[in-house]
Amino acid sequence: MNLFSKVSLYGICISLAVALSSCGAENQGPQTVEMVEPVDMVYPQLDTENSRWFFFSSASRPFGMVNLSPDTEVDGAWGSGYRYKVDTVQGFSHIHAWQLSGLSVMPVTIDDTNRKEIFTDFRSKFDHDKEKVSPGYHYLELEKYNINVELSSTTRVGLHKYAFPKKGKRRAVLFNLNGMLGPNKNTDGRLEIAGNGSLIGELLITETSRRPKPVKLFFAIDFNSGIDSIERDETTGNYLVFLKDGVDEVLMKAGISYTSVANAKANIDAELPHWDFYKVVQDSRKEWNGLLARIEVEGSTETARKRFYTDLWHGLQGRRIISDVNGAYPDNTGEEFRVGQLPLDDRGKPQFNHYNSDSFWGAQWTINTLWGLVYPEIMEEFVHSLLQYYKDGGMVPRGPSGGNYTYVMTGASSTPFVVSAIQKGLITEDLEGIYQALKKNHMLGGIMGKAGYEHHTTIGGGLKYYLENGYVPHPIPEGRFGGHQDGASMTMEYAYQDWTLAQLAKKLGYLEDYSYFMKRSDNYKNVFDASVGWMRPKDVSGKWRENYDPYEHENGFIESNGAQSTWFVPHDQEGLAALMGGKEAAAKKLNMQFEQAEKLGFTAGSSHSQELHPEYRNIPINYGNQPSIQTAFVFNKLDRPDLTQYWSRKVAQTVFGGLSPATGYNGDEDQGLMGSLAVLMKIGLFQMNGGTEENPKYEFGSPSFDKVVINLTNGNKLTINAKGASSGKVYVNGIQLNGEEYNAYSVSHDLLEKGAVLDFNMVGHRPELD
Repeated sequence: MNLFSKVSLYGICISLAVALSSCGAENQGPQTVEMVEPVDMVYPQLDTENSRWFFFSSASRPFGMVNLSPDTEVDGAWGSGYRYKVDTVQGFSHIHAWQLSGLSVMPVTIDDTNRKEIFTDFRSKFDHDKEKVSPGYHYLELEKYNINVELSSTTRVGLHKYAFPKKGKRRAVLFNLNGMLGPNKNTDGRLEIAGNGSLIGELLITETSRRPKPVKLFFAIDFNSGIDSIERDETTGNYLVFLKDGVDEVLMKAGISYTSVANAKANIDAELPHWDFYKVVQDSRKEWNGLLARIEVEGSTETARKRFYTDLWHGLQGRRIISDVNGAYPDNTGEEFRVGQLPLDDRGKPQFNHYNSDSFWGAQWTINTLWGLVYPEIMEEFVHSLLQYYKDGGMVPRGPSGGNYTYVMTGASSTPFVVSAIQKGLITEDLEGIYQALKKNHMLGGIMGKAGYEHHTTIGGGLKYYLENGYVPHPIPEGRFGGHQDGASMTMEYAYQDWTLAQLAKKLGYLEDYSYFMKRSDNYKNVFDASVGWMRPKDVSGKWRENYDPYEHENGFIESNGAQSTWFVPHDQEGLAALMGGKEAAAKKLNMQFEQAEKLGFTAGSSHSQELHPEYRNIPINYGNQPSIQTAFVFNKLDRPDLTQYWSRKVAQTVFGGLSPATGYNGDEDQGLMGSLAVLMKIGLFQMNGGTEENPKYEFGSPSFDKVVINLTNGNKLTINAKGASSGKVYVNGIQLNGEEYNAYSVSHDLLEKGAVLDFNMVGHRPELD
């Protein structure tokens, strides 16, 4: 059954919103039934018992600067934000981004019983049974104050709707501008009246160990009611804003900016000039639906379809716009802060947005493919943003925050992302300049030489040793200069990234550079110990690590172990197999790892405890974190597509199946990376090398749905027919491409772009191999 033939009660609730005071209110008018759309299938509470600060989203547009939602925990980057099992709201804050938070507000009612304690005792319980959440909308009831809260947003403006009690208490909004809020502390908050019903203010988002410079946040507030008075608490530095009576429901606009109060106000003027709350809800719904509907799926269960669209929604989450509607943005890459200006088009509009983003570490197997095929305009925009950082600070970042470098994770993980965009024809101008920018990161003094969060040196990455000896030693002789200084992993990561840069060098005719980086891409072989059959760290003298256990966590491998990371050779699985004694031996070895990992659910756990990190425990294959998420598709390279189909389907069902606040990604979702992976596994397409070779290829897995239609942005369609897939048929026994027999287990990007129909003959038994 096509999912669009069913009816969504919550869709009805939203469509009726104009007639209701809220989705939680009684029906007071005629009902209009709407057909279910992809946006109705999203389950935002997935995995929220294990929430991370930037994980949960509700009142937000795709990649919105504003990501407005309730916070139930506010202390720390992990286990904070909206946590499902915590039944107390601490405020509604507007920024849930990589290393950024800010502008937390709380509507309250004031009388003689709570007047003195309101600045410290303001939290309120709420009930999930009365809560409504969908992309772009959140409704809940604050029990302590008997206030119904509705939230929505544009890209840069949060819109609040408060239904206060009719009589008896004074209406107010508490602005908690100072104190811990997620990953950082906010300080120096100030607020002042700027006119009838208007406020302006700012606060300082203090530095963290990962983001070494503070960031200013500016905001402008407009109410549809008048402001009676404003009061500052000397102890907390926070503000209480009393509102005048006169309107049944209070609406509040909150525009934010990282550059100025004037730009915060300009963001409101440009994006939200009206007070029609439900128009904003519907516009947000339409925007989300436009992106989600690019992939249509048929077959399987309703739960499976809901999970699919929730995964797809996460693939468009986490990374946040930091530029204003006029193209102003914060540039913290230099010694002094400055306000930068993005290039404008002929209409005076910014040519692209600028972004805050966690690392692209692992993006080669996730958003590289999903965005590059389904959302090419998003991939193109992110490339331009990365290159803007280069123009400002002289380095392409791997995870920028607050307009500055964070040096999150390791290597030059942005290189495969940018090269993939070029190879897919999304970036066509100034390729020579882009190549030189990327090349700088791969040489001494570049980002490849920096370990995780190594802000002031380029020693911890061990690049000097990689260039001189062909591997990064473990440990680095000079000591520790950052995080993730695991030599074997860094060697393998650098080798792959060198290979991707070599492909761009070849494309541009830089044959000497091509040969140089191709030679470097073989360095992974220098940490393979044939005597044990695993990748193995060795010290600066070339001595293998003693008492080596390939299943021991982080014994030379970043957030993984030797068993998981041995397969991190995206560019040369055939060469890796040769080291192992051939493809048959390699396939047998990897299959045994999957059989062992299956007993543990293919992951090392779902808790986000900062102290324990159980998702990195000693498991042979871990689909709860990035280092080994490609392994099911390695079998395609070993001439065993049947095992790719079998294990990729098993993982998709086991790790990325079901809908529950208690689980979902069984590890760290990392701003759309694991959501994107789940989508790719379920549609049966993957790119082992991140789509970085000339005319990139998509490798086939085992689709989970009977039919998948991808509506390409050029107007063409890619249709994948896999009849019987949703009823348990796992294996592909024959393929047709546009009605003709097709004898390969991959297809090139140019063929898909033209529009194609792939017919997979799905069978329930393992087919005979040639």
